[in-house]
This record gives sequence, C-alpha cells and structure tokens, in this order.
Amino acid sequence: MTLASTIGEEVIAANIKQFLIVLSLSLGVATLPQIFSWLRQIPYTLLLVIVGLGLAFFDIRLVNLSPQLILLIFLPPLLFEAAWNLKWLDLKRDLLPICLYAVLGVIISILGVAIGLNQFAGLSLTTDLLIGASLSATDPVSVTALFREVGVGSRLVTLMEGESLFNDGMAVVAFGFLVALPLGNAQLELKPIVLDFFTVVGIGVIVGALIGFGISYLTQRFDLPMVEQSLTLISAYGTYLITEDLGGSGVIGVVITGLILGNFGSRIGMNPRTRIIVSKFWEFLAFFVNSIVFLLIGDQIHFTGLAENLHLIAMTVIAMILMRLIAIYLLSYLSTKFTNSAISLPDQTILWWGGWRGSVSIALALSVPTILPEREKIIATVFGVVLFTLLVQGLTIKPLLQKLNLLGDAPLRDRYLELVARHIALERVLQHLETDRNPAIDREYYRYQETLIKGELEDLQVEIDKLQKEYPNLQSFALEQFRGELLAIEADTYAELVKSGRLNKELAPIIPAVLQNGNKNFLSRVKSQ
Repeated sequence: MTLASTIGEEVIAANIKQFLIVLSLSLGVATLPQIFSWLRQIPYTLLLVIVGLGLAFFDIRLVNLSPQLILLIFLPPLLFEAAWNLKWLDLKRDLLPICLYAVLGVIISILGVAIGLNQFAGLSLTTDLLIGASLSATDPVSVTALFREVGVGSRLVTLMEGESLFNDGMAVVAFGFLVALPLGNAQLELKPIVLDFFTVVGIGVIVGALIGFGISYLTQRFDLPMVEQSLTLISAYGTYLITEDLGGSGVIGVVITGLILGNFGSRIGMNPRTRIIVSKFWEFLAFFVNSIVFLLIGDQIHFTGLAENLHLIAMTVIAMILMRLIAIYLLSYLSTKFTNSAISLPDQTILWWGGWRGSVSIALALSVPTILPEREKIIATVFGVVLFTLLVQGLTIKPLLQKLNLLGDAPLRDRYLELVARHIALERVLQHLETDRNPAIDREYYRYQETLIKGELEDLQVEIDKLQKEYPNLQSFALEQFRGELLAIEADTYAELVKSGRLNKELAPIIPAVLQNGNKNFLSRVKSQ
C-alpha cells in the first residue's frame, strides 16, 4: 500500500513538472514578439507551433498528446469560449451558409479526399475515409485572432467561427460512424445513418439547451460572480461529459450551452460586472489552453514519419484544398440563391484559404483503433496536413487579406493612437518646461526647447486633423477613446473613495451600472451633436 501511494505521488509530481514546463515555454513564447518586433508579423499560435517543431527536431517530447487529453480537457473550454462570444443575431443572419458549410461541407470534404486518395494513393477505402473525416474539422483560432487584430469585418469572423463550431461536431459524428464500419459496429445504409445522425445531434442540442437555460435561470436567484463564473466552467465540461454518456455529440452540446449562456443567461442572470468577470475568465482560459495545444502540436511531430509519407501528405493537401474550394464556392452560391444576403467573392476566398486544421483533426487521427493496419499512415498524414495548413496557409493569410483589400482600419487606428500619444507626451514635456525651471540652465535654452516642441505639436496636430478629415470614422473612434478615459477617471475615483472609507464597500456592486448609464448618456449626447 505504501509502495503504491509512493508511486502515485511520483507520477503526480512528474505530471505537475511536465505541465509547468509546457506552461512556462508557452508563456515565454508569448513574450518573444514584445522583445523582437519582427516576430509580431507571425500569429502567436503559429509561433508556438514553430517553437514546438524546434523541440521535436531535437526529440524533446514535453507531453504525450492523447485524444482523451484533447477531446476531454482542451476542447470543451475552447468551444464554450467561442460560443459564449458569438452573437446570436450575427449567427442567425448567416445561419444558412454556416449550416451548409458545417454539414454539406464536411460531407464534400470527406468524400472528395477519400476518392482522391483511393484513386491515386493506393490505400484502402477505410483508411481514405478516416483521413478525410479527420481532416474535415476546421480550426480557425489563429485566423479569427488575426481577423480581429487587423480589423477584418465582423461578418467574416462570424462565418469562420460559426462554421468551425458546428463542423467540429459534424466531423466527430462522421468519424465515429466511419471508424465503427471496419469494426462491424455500424451499418452502411442510408436510413440508419440518417437516424443515427439526428439522434446524436438531437441529444447534443437537447442536453445543451437544458443545461444552458437551467443555469441561466439559476443565476437569476443570486449575485455571486465567483459562483456564476464557476458554474459556466462546470457547464462546459459537464455538458460534454453528460452528452457523450447519453450517446450524443458533446461538441454540439457545449456549443449550444455556450450560445445560450452567452446570449441569454449572461443578460438575464448576470449584472454587467459579473458578465465582464466571466468574459475575462474565458478569454484567459482560451488563451491558456490554446497556448498549450499549439505548442504540443508542433512538439508531437515525428519528422521520420512525415518523410516516409511525404507523397501521401502532398496528395492529401491537394485534395483537401481542392475540396474546400469546391465546398465554399458551391455552397456560398446555393446560400445566395436561398437568401438575400450574398457572400462576396473576396470573403469566400478567405473562407477557403482560412480553413486550417488543428487539434480536433489530430485528436480524431489519434483515436483510430490500433487494430487497424494503416493507423500510423493516418496519423502521419493528418499531422503533416495540419502542419501545412498552420504554417503555409497561416503565414500567407495576411498578405492575401491585403491583396483582397479586406484589411480593416486597425493599422489606421494604430497610427492615429500613436500620433495622439506623441501629442499628449509632448504637451506634458512642454508643461514641465514652463513650470519647472532649473536655475542652472540658461533661459535661452528653455525657450529653444519650447519652440522645438511647439513646432512638433503643430506638425502632429496637422497630421491628426488630416487623418480625421480623410477618414471620418476616426472621429467616432476618438470620441470612444475619450469616453473610455472619462469612465476610467470616474471608476478610479470610486475606488479611491472605497479605499479611504468614504464610500461603503457594499455600494461597490452598483458602480458598473452607474458607469454603464454614464456610457449611454455620453453616447446619446454625442449622437445629438
């Protein structure tokens, strides 16, 4: 008994050490772009993959990446966070194209890749279908983060995230059915396939809705931010586990729960302060999990396996990209026929090239039973294709956005903020020169410095005025920034009053509401001007 407990303690200690090493490396990579500015051109998640590849090259394996680790530990919080932040009104507007991409797009991808490999690679049909199913799930974490950074339109972000959330569920369902075929646990007939599909998806929707609405109404009964935050975490993992135990799709269940809590529960059951706390918590958790996942994806690469299956990887990449192109352009055309909202050709192009593969594809490939003879080929091929999409497509998506004129005004805003910051800094320098005189320094030198700074201030003001004239949207952006400054001053004042004892701490929860009302009043005054 003592020996067993000692071994158990050693295993736990070893796991904690591995976890801390992975976490330290991930956070260390996050600081690199701040030190080396040229690294800011590479998305953070792709930088993690590159560092992981470096470790794999020297055969340094941090953790054994198992399908259970990805699907049970990493996937639920990532799905929940994306669904929590996805606005229902935006999703509803583009529900048809998203559903077409997520359902028919998965079918086109699986069949197209399988047929292509069967014709040119000489593999068994079972292997071809499993490779196609593994690679039918998209992972837009990096690309949507880049979209927000450069100011791409919100509709493109919604289409990309919405498709990924639902097609992950479809891909897992399709893979489960296809992996059961060679084991003799499934029937290759249309009626059972359709029935199983609706059963698995239906259970996910029902369980997700019950848990989502249940927690939404529960949080109406009390105002305890930490408890409400914990309930959202429990709901993410609980929904996944319960749905899977009932034979449904845990992915669909978590997505439905996240959508309901993010769009309904957070509105009726949480005050503004709690919503901010919960949103920040999930933003941190998504960053935390993604940092680990993308580092481990690179670290799990076996270069020998990639080299041995290079021809197979190349054929799979070609087939996958071609099928993605057909699916996006064809289904976008069908969507336009049934709705009044067309998806522009540049948007379709980004949806096609932004269909990267990631952790879900790897988890599905690793889930292939060991009794299947070509399991290692499936794993090596999927890893190779995932690596291609993350590095090749990932590093070329920004130039493509620029080529298609889809970059938003984020660079313009950055330039504007830089000019404003320099103006404020120089004003403070000028104020210091006018108020704090050093008797040891000649007055003429003071006047010379004042003249130089006033000249710089005038030049900056001219450039700021020019930007505002050429881009009228910057005026509303400037008002928004100013409003944020005023609210920050007000919030700091409340904090000082609470700290000094002049404001009862029990009144602190009403402060976010006061600030929110002040925000609305400010906006109404701006609009009336």
